[in-house]
Amino acid sequence: MNDGRDKQSFEERLAAAQAALKTPASRDGTHQSVSSASRAIELAMRLGVELVAAMVIAVAIGWGLDRLFHTAPWLMILMVPVGMAAGLRNLVRAAGPETSDKTDTTAE
Repeated sequence: MNDGRDKQSFEERLAAAQAALKTPASRDGTHQSVSSASRAIELAMRLGVELVAAMVIAVAIGWGLDRLFHTAPWLMILMVPVGMAAGLRNLVRAAGPETSDKTDTTAE
C-alpha cells in the first residue's frame, strides 16, 4: 500500500520545520506577543492578589487586636491604612524595574 513516498515527504517537511524553528529571523512575532500578553496577565493577577492579601492581613490583625483589647472597631480602622500602604509598597516593588545581583561590588 505504502511505497515509502509518504515517509520521505514527512521527513523532508519535519527537517524544514525544525530548521525554521532554529532560525530566529524566520519566526513571526505571534509567539512572542502571546508570551508577553501572558506575562502581563500574570503580573496583573499577582499585583491584585498582593494588594488584597495585604489588606486582608491588616484587617485581620486589627480585628484580632480589637478583640484582645476590647477597642472595636478602632484598631481595625487604624490598620486599614497600614494595610493599604503595605499593599502599595508591594505593588511598587513587584512592578518596578528588575535589579540584578550581578553588579561587581569589589573595588579594583
